[in-house]
Amino acid sequence: MNTSDQINELAGALSKAQAEIGPAAMNAVNPFLKNKYADLSAVVEAIKPALAKHGLSFVQMPGIATTGE
Repeated sequence: MNTSDQINELAGALSKAQAEIGPAAMNAVNPFLKNKYADLSAVVEAIKPALAKHGLSFVQMPGIATTGE
């Protein structure tokens, strides 16, 4: 994997995006505890506009869980 020695631009863009991100809508209910929570789609909906505005994106890379054996 490639890495950068400096992340100044990334850190600055992330800081600006985080300042604009509001809370995710509590759109789901836990059937056992009966409490409300924001599901993944609500979180994505809350963060995507601010990230895009500042040239940021996110990905979830598939992986394989191991037991350490």
